[in-house]
Amino acid sequence: MRGWMVAGNWKMNNMVSEAVNLSKSVKEGTEGIKGGEVVLSPPFTALHAVYETIKGSHVTLAAQNMFYEEKGAYTGEVSAAMIKDIGCTYVIIGHSERRKYFGETDEWVNLKAKKSLAVGLKPIICVGETDDERGKGVTEFVVGIQVKKALNGIDNMGNIVIAYEPVWAIGTGKNATPAEAEDVHRFIRNILGDMYGDACKNVKILYGGSVTHQNISDLIEMEDIDGALVGGASLKSEEFVGIIRKVSEKR
Repeated sequence: MRGWMVAGNWKMNNMVSEAVNLSKSVKEGTEGIKGGEVVLSPPFTALHAVYETIKGSHVTLAAQNMFYEEKGAYTGEVSAAMIKDIGCTYVIIGHSERRKYFGETDEWVNLKAKKSLAVGLKPIICVGETDDERGKGVTEFVVGIQVKKALNGIDNMGNIVIAYEPVWAIGTGKNATPAEAEDVHRFIRNILGDMYGDACKNVKILYGGSVTHQNISDLIEMEDIDGALVGGASLKSEEFVGIIRKVSEKR
């Protein structure tokens, strides 16, 4: 069984005190939920405080990014080992905002994925097409390249999560229909099957892009959608907990 996951990407939001309050609310609001995984991804400045808040609970911690070198003169960067040391279980890699604003390439995503796995972190690898690419009918071409390049040279799929996030749906209020999302999820799962066979049968594939407690019920009904990577809605505890509960009920 693949199980389910709901991860909240807080992006560049929340001071430490706000992050502590939000993580405490999520922890308390999801007590008693069985199975699955709840993941919080605060900014770097709040990672330690959130870890101390959720420590010992069913909620786990993710960083929003990392650098692929182990150490050295890389001002402003944070290594996988540092993230692991502070209490993270997961790290988000290749988010479209990193690709768009900071020029991250598929090759960088691959290097980060390899380094995270090497230190025992589990990467959540983001892929997705732009509005222009979808309009041109090249969604599968674009997503296929991103998946294959991200996983190039990686043998162990047991600790990898894929997040399909259509760029045109992130922060826009628009989201892929359940059928549209399922088509791409199934396409990604078929690629994984071609690359790794049964070794990838338990890999979780999440949907991201303007996920709310209103639309998650229909999305999670789809066979190949295992949960959600949530942006804006994860900043409101009631909304985020509502998403988690609906996913857990369906799965």
